[in-house]
Amino acid sequence: MRGTYCLIINMPERTRMRIGALGTFEFPEGVYVYVGSALSGLEKRVSRHVSSSKKMRWHIDYFLKKADVMSVVKIPASRKDVECAVIRALMCCPEASVPVKGLGSSDCTCKSHLIYFGNSDPEWIAEEIAMRLSLLPDLYQKTRG
Repeated sequence: MRGTYCLIINMPERTRMRIGALGTFEFPEGVYVYVGSALSGLEKRVSRHVSSSKKMRWHIDYFLKKADVMSVVKIPASRKDVECAVIRALMCCPEASVPVKGLGSSDCTCKSHLIYFGNSDPEWIAEEIAMRLSLLPDLYQKTRG
């Protein structure tokens, strides 16, 4: 299956770390959401992200060395722009903020594909993702009958 995914991530404590060529940053403890796409295999990409043994390839790989994926929301989609639509929708949450500009968004115009939600309840975040996805009118291409 091809698509977009949201990783709901817990950073257990304030952590300073290097994120590849982006540089070194301080991340407060709390809940984060990372939005990515996997147009050549959603299951394989998500499995890679949750694996503890992998080559550091993407910005999120560095972040996940110190954080834990708590939950995954998978969105079937065949277009890469869906991940940016999801980011824009999630950034409308009052609790949402960008911890590092450019993280995961080097191939688009989004500020970041990592959003910080502070100490928000992870279940509430998953519900918020689902609700906001339901409000995106162009999330899925319409099929002609």
